[in-house]
Amino acid sequence: MTVRDSPDFQKQTLLEHFTELRQRLIYSFIAIIAGFIVSYAFAPQIYEFLVRPLAEVSADEHRRLIYTGLTEAFVTYIKLALWMGCLLAFPIIAAQAWIFAAPGLYDNERKAFLPFLIATPVFFLLGAAMAYYVVFPLAWQFFLSFEIPASAGVLPIQLEARVSEYLSLSMTIIFAFGLAFQLPVVLVLLARAGVLSATKLSSFRRYAIVLIFTAAAILTPPDLISMVSLALPLMLLYELSIFGAKWVEKKKIN
Repeated sequence: MTVRDSPDFQKQTLLEHFTELRQRLIYSFIAIIAGFIVSYAFAPQIYEFLVRPLAEVSADEHRRLIYTGLTEAFVTYIKLALWMGCLLAFPIIAAQAWIFAAPGLYDNERKAFLPFLIATPVFFLLGAAMAYYVVFPLAWQFFLSFEIPASAGVLPIQLEARVSEYLSLSMTIIFAFGLAFQLPVVLVLLARAGVLSATKLSSFRRYAIVLIFTAAAILTPPDLISMVSLALPLMLLYELSIFGAKWVEKKKIN
């Protein structure tokens, strides 16, 4: 007998489900607050980590980040700590969602869904690492190439980036890459549910390439390097999704 078929599950009322949901949301909120507090305590170290790619591509220059509003640096640190706190709390949030949803699933459904739950943070980290170690150096080097040194009769063009804008851009790119790298998880899960098939994914490949480049142009800064840096891995992940869909279909047959 599965958990879903058990008398205890059948006797649960709607109010009990809402009570359980509220408890899981409270635990998730506490996890976010705890992650925020820890992240704010290490906000300078997180800032140093995120600004390192810019510092490395401009190591020979006296580069600095500025803030033009009295509260700008403080508010930026708050946003940075909240963003990092949500990332740290994600495993707990995912666990709470699993604890809430698992009793309503059959044993075979839980066994099928659990690998996707584990794969989600793994692929997010892969996307974040791709953004930080590959895209950041290329993109920052590209943007810095528009600087013009001072010369006779010519005023220089120099970067004086605001700390809030730089960190917001960095956090957005990291989140966008982490989110985009969920593509194989979503597609293989849909194949597992019978909504998609490997044949459909293969026949849709040409349209998928267009959609991938469109999404990459929207999610990344307005430069060709960032767009291609996201589009190419997504195309590889799409091909990986096709192989994953074939593997899922063979497993269902067996």
